[in-house]
Amino acid sequence: MRYAISLLLLMTSLPSYGDSPAEDRETAAAACRILDNWHADQPEPGERHLHIICWTPADREFPANYRARMTRIMRHIQDFYAGEMLRLGFGNRTIGLQLEDHQQLVIHEVRGVHNTDHYSGTSGPEIRKECLPKLQAAGVDADQETIMIMCNLATWDEQRLAFSHKSPYYASGTFRNGTAWQLDSPELDTTNLSLKQPLIRDEQYGRISLGKHNSIFFGGIAHELGHALGLPHCDARPDESVRGKSLMGSGYQVYADEVRGEGPGSILTMVDALRLASHPQFSKSNKGIHVTANVAIDDLSVEADGKAIKVTGIVHGSPPVYAVVAYFDPEGGKDEDATTASAVPDATGRFTLRTSALTRGKKVELRLFPLHANGSTAGETSHTTFRYVFGVAKDGTFDLSAVQMRQELTNFIAAFRNNDQEKARLLEGQMKSEKASAVARSFLNPKAVQETPAAYKGREKQMHLTHFKPTSATVGWGEPIYDRVPEDAMLLDSGGQIFETGIYSHAPSSHAYELGKKWTTLSGSVGLASGHNGAVQFEIKGDGKSLWKSPVVYSDKTVDFEVEVKGIQNIELLTDPTEDGPGADWGLWLEPALKRR
Repeated sequence: MRYAISLLLLMTSLPSYGDSPAEDRETAAAACRILDNWHADQPEPGERHLHIICWTPADREFPANYRARMTRIMRHIQDFYAGEMLRLGFGNRTIGLQLEDHQQLVIHEVRGVHNTDHYSGTSGPEIRKECLPKLQAAGVDADQETIMIMCNLATWDEQRLAFSHKSPYYASGTFRNGTAWQLDSPELDTTNLSLKQPLIRDEQYGRISLGKHNSIFFGGIAHELGHALGLPHCDARPDESVRGKSLMGSGYQVYADEVRGEGPGSILTMVDALRLASHPQFSKSNKGIHVTANVAIDDLSVEADGKAIKVTGIVHGSPPVYAVVAYFDPEGGKDEDATTASAVPDATGRFTLRTSALTRGKKVELRLFPLHANGSTAGETSHTTFRYVFGVAKDGTFDLSAVQMRQELTNFIAAFRNNDQEKARLLEGQMKSEKASAVARSFLNPKAVQETPAAYKGREKQMHLTHFKPTSATVGWGEPIYDRVPEDAMLLDSGGQIFETGIYSHAPSSHAYELGKKWTTLSGSVGLASGHNGAVQFEIKGDGKSLWKSPVVYSDKTVDFEVEVKGIQNIELLTDPTEDGPGADWGLWLEPALKRR
């Protein structure tokens, strides 16, 4: 029996609007007042769409009946977003789908350059590049739109009921643009969502029903689309989890489980809905889409409030800030277990948010995002300059010393970025923390990088590697930069610590140095810049041979290294992406130092 779904049917299957907490409904109403008032003043209405590509390698035909199936799938996902936005109090807002006259999705067909064996889960950038000419011919600028590439790299054996894939399956994006890499396969169809039989063999998930298999991969499409629209990972708050699991956490695996009576399924959290409310696809407005947003938070305070953390401040932004959302991310879990809180600023910009749903016995990273009415987040990027790490003891008490250090550096960084050297030096002199003062001095008194380690004639037995000139340097995003990161925060902040020196090494990256056989050891740490939840692997090579290789490194920890380089002429520091692709792979070589006897 065919299973199809419309928005009306979806609404009848969802819990009532009243199932959203009263506090959330009040937040949504207050946020919408700010949003609607701004968009109503000199409005710029505009329809923006999700642009969908069906890509297949050179030796494969396109998946069977893909256009009709994909139309049903994407309408289902469109209805999911619409239903959740309505439930949470944001009205009729959802993704934009472009339909032909026969109400089928507009899908761009692209045949790859190579055969199937050439591609893997890390081939996303290459596949995207192959799709660009077709999009350009259709008048679509992939750097200014949100695109979704359905990759035909799955294997479905209809006789054996067995499935496997090696498709790229990740995404990233902002309110302006984004790319999601997904997969398509002939058995993925809304007609199968309700089926508890037959059981199939899924290479990743084991023996499951065909309906559950469809739930997981529809949920995966909806989840990665969320990333392409600018949503990060997060878990549902305890009061939200009673009605489902967060789509942007692990909840993609339970998408539409309610259809089979196997649980409540996926939900959007309140912070997801707040962020989506201003996305041009959801707001149906292009107002301010090319405006550079600016934001500041005055009197920002992060403090203990009994067994809760309370965050207060006064936010000022242009375009106006309609909400402030916070993610409290415990170490481990790759940020899918981050709990959230949100607040709408009052007429003066003052906001207060708090949470007590914190994992005890772990460090927690607080990431604070002011949301602008044009869709921009935290001043033009998907990353936040407002992030702080604190410890939560097993008894629920807090260690806020790292927060206090970062707050001590906040005004200094602002003055430094504004080229106000006099104020920056004054603030450095007033710092209570010696480490904060040392970091500030490294900004104020940068070392002149003129010679290689091989050419060094000084007497020092230990030198920061960043005080030397590399023979070559490349990074995966941006330009090579040292002792800071290329974003407003500037600080080398990783694993809950702030470091004085380091090398920015967004994967894939390579930094080569000539040692001239003059040094004996190279030591330091590696990690990811806080607020960037990638996964990378670091490697040190000496004269072409691997000397050290890290495990896969995630954003919540740093890894120390000490490598013998005695007799080595040249070294190369490599940072490589992993299977989740290079998105958010802001690798850092932290306080790398050369030593000699």
